[in-house]
Amino acid sequence: MFYETKDNRHGLPHDPFKSCIVPRPIGWISTISRDGVVNLAPYSFFNGIASDPPMVMFSSNGLQPHGPKDTVTNCEETGEFVANVAIWTLREKVNVSSAPVHSEVNEFELAELETLPSRLIKPPRVKASPIHMECHYHQTVELPSDDPEQRNAMVIGHVVGIHIADDILTDGLVDVAKYRPIARLGYMDYATVDFVFSMRRPTS
Repeated sequence: MFYETKDNRHGLPHDPFKSCIVPRPIGWISTISRDGVVNLAPYSFFNGIASDPPMVMFSSNGLQPHGPKDTVTNCEETGEFVANVAIWTLREKVNVSSAPVHSEVNEFELAELETLPSRLIKPPRVKASPIHMECHYHQTVELPSDDPEQRNAMVIGHVVGIHIADDILTDGLVDVAKYRPIARLGYMDYATVDFVFSMRRPTS
């Protein structure tokens, strides 16, 4: 099959685009508003984009029922965020924290999650997550939007500190199979990392 995205006439029951880019890691982003309200939300358009220095990005498209997305606003106004890793055992809490609630609602409390203080920035970390990346806000890239009333923004952050739980290390390496990160697929589907294999790159 083939379809042009400008028309989106794919003839399928649901838009297949997100199912063609899988799996997508979930950035569970914690921030604090300018007024001191803690926020936590998952973003499946998330990834690392550089390693020297370490940089990450997440993208936010559209509005929630109460206005602009709090996470983007908080990053831009305070200059800080934490990217927490979403894992299998926390999947239900990740889902709860995605609810489109008012900006004064603390999603940590809504999802019954404990926090840990960060070392270098103000936003708290998800205590039960095995990896946290403390980030300084770098910039927002404004992307095209099909709806002029809805912002399509990519937030880029500079990772300034990384926390890794000792119990997910094996022989000094981060053991992905031990903590089973979850990833977003298309539709309402998710996946976990359960099988890991290695391949050495060609030398010439």
